[in-house]
Amino acid sequence: MTGDIVARRYAHALFAIGREQGLEELESYGRTFDKLTGLLDQSQDLERLLRAPVISAGEKNAVLDKVLKGVDASPIMFSFCHLLAEKTRLPLLRAVAAAYRTQLDEAKGVVRGTVVTAIPLDRRREEELAASLGKKAGAQLVLGFEVDPDILGGLVLHLGNTVMDASLRAQLRALIDTIKRGE
Repeated sequence: MTGDIVARRYAHALFAIGREQGLEELESYGRTFDKLTGLLDQSQDLERLLRAPVISAGEKNAVLDKVLKGVDASPIMFSFCHLLAEKTRLPLLRAVAAAYRTQLDEAKGVVRGTVVTAIPLDRRREEELAASLGKKAGAQLVLGFEVDPDILGGLVLHLGNTVMDASLRAQLRALIDTIKRGE
């Protein structure tokens, strides 16, 4: 099995446990994953330690206990992370967290995406755009915003596997193609 499939299975198992407790518990697990991945982003040493095959599960669990206490994790998350250590699946922690986030978003009706614009937008404009796009999509959108001057103007919206390109660059390409075809 590939790492992605394994990560999804672990995430699904944790999600099934949390679902019995309710949405608040599911969100609690998600917050813990967010904090853990944030710590991994901040500390390459912690990530190397959790990935190192020469360090025993017991030693990793001792470190995990301190880390999980620091992020105020629930007893289920302690047990879950210890299980990952015992099964040598800690290198998949980020992938499990991402798979879990996907399941949680799906359960809450949240769609994540990215908006690319040619110039930076101010906070108010980002919020207006997110609300407008959310209304059109019929879902609650959580959007990240990026800047790419190469699109010239307009925007490119990435939602899951869907890309909607309303950029000036795309429109110019379409116009050039039309002219080349002689239409």
